Amino acid sequence: MENYTANNRAEVIGIISDEFKFSHEIYGEKFYTFTLEIPRLSGISDNVKIMVSDRLLADISLSIGDVIEVDGQFRSYNSYENGENRLVLTVFAKDIRLCDKTEDKNPNSLYLNGFLCKAPVYRTTPFGREITDLLVAVNRSYNKSDYIPVIAWGRNARFCKNINVGDNIKIWGRIQSRTYQKHLSEDEVVEKTAYEVSVSRMEFA
Repeated sequence: MENYTANNRAEVIGIISDEFKFSHEIYGEKFYTFTLEIPRLSGISDNVKIMVSDRLLADISLSIGDVIEVDGQFRSYNSYENGENRLVLTVFAKDIRLCDKTEDKNPNSLYLNGFLCKAPVYRTTPFGREITDLLVAVNRSYNKSDYIPVIAWGRNARFCKNINVGDNIKIWGRIQSRTYQKHLSEDEVVEKTAYEVSVSRMEFA
């Protein structure tokens, strides 16, 4: 039997930056989401959504400002909002614990083993930097898959542009968030957040 847990491993450390919000309930188990502010070396932060079961929260008291470590998986699901189908990406917590701010550990680490499900999109920025966008399907239990947007830079971007749909690849990197503005009309602009995986290393499985 394939070990799907090994296909998708996320380890993040950050500061709880908002209140826990009820998401859904399955067979009496309630799930909540909150935002974790994860620092980068550059001084800015990635704001990543965490989904956690009430059963994990039973023995721990958490509040805004607490520094925590979360082990889990980076998952996707479709959300229908205002007539639109939207891909929502969260870290699904398998373990959660308080930790020390000074802990010397990579605060944002992700490993994926999945299959390319869309042709790579390769481009260069006005400054000549190479970028390739990928969409990777990572298998999960019960015949489900998570569809994860991935972005590669430089030599990884050159490597990625030659990958074929259906190829099995391994990816090491971090979860990043970026804000952008969406124009709903000439007068109405909303700010949205996109999530993706930034590749640090990759290879064929």
